[in-house]
Amino acid sequence: MFSIVILTLNEEQNLPACLASTAGCNDVVVLDSGSTDRTAEIALAAGARVVVNRFENFAQQRNHAHDAIAFRHDWVFHLDADETLTPALVAECAARAASPETDKLDGFFAAPRMMFRGRWIPHCTDYPAWQARFVHTRRFRFVQAGHGQREAPGLRMERLKQAYFHNLSSQGEDEIRAKHARYARAEATAFMTARRPARLLWQALFGRDPLARRRAMKEASYHLPARGALRFAYQYFLRRGFLDGAPGFAYCRLLADYEQAISREIRHLQASVDKAPAP
Repeated sequence: MFSIVILTLNEEQNLPACLASTAGCNDVVVLDSGSTDRTAEIALAAGARVVVNRFENFAQQRNHAHDAIAFRHDWVFHLDADETLTPALVAECAARAASPETDKLDGFFAAPRMMFRGRWIPHCTDYPAWQARFVHTRRFRFVQAGHGQREAPGLRMERLKQAYFHNLSSQGEDEIRAKHARYARAEATAFMTARRPARLLWQALFGRDPLARRRAMKEASYHLPARGALRFAYQYFLRRGFLDGAPGFAYCRLLADYEQAISREIRHLQASVDKAPAP
């Protein structure tokens, strides 16, 4: 078997479905950031353990789970409260955790199936967009990347065949925009802090690793003008988001607004750098 950790903050609306999807797993831990609603009560009633830790960023919170929680199993699946497992994914993870071959690995990528307005929108969410989620508690470490997290360099990774679900519309669209504003500030700050020299960026763009290319493309996009319009054109036309119907169009609009917010934050940070006195 394997353990599950769920990150929460005031998730009484989403948590029941998330917990229901973990049925059959005998070690579920809710790592809460200080909820003031019924999140902890719902988790305890479902048989989950609850641990509270102040949230700094996603990598720190997930690494804290590895460092501070006594999981019953060496392998743990990381979930957010607006995400759900499938029985097929649970079965695959259980089989992987029990396999001697897995001892050679540090973690697995899994691909989320993004749901928006009740529909899976694979084209405008670049499915499969791999996330490091099923990992060894002692060998695996996360590093912060923008507003999210990724695997630390050098870890031994493979991909799971089965996907999990991520409900992008679990919140209202005004809440999504407010969240995007916070994420845009974090992403702009991360970009300004960790910009790669052009030579290294070009090497990654034309390298053989598809995951490295995808990340390099994202980094290169920060240098482009009209990022919002370009992101909409890329997701809606080049990635065929139009095949995702009205939910796809609405989500591509949200993505365009998000990219514009990042550009504004980058310009603001660059202006601050330019105005700073020389050392």
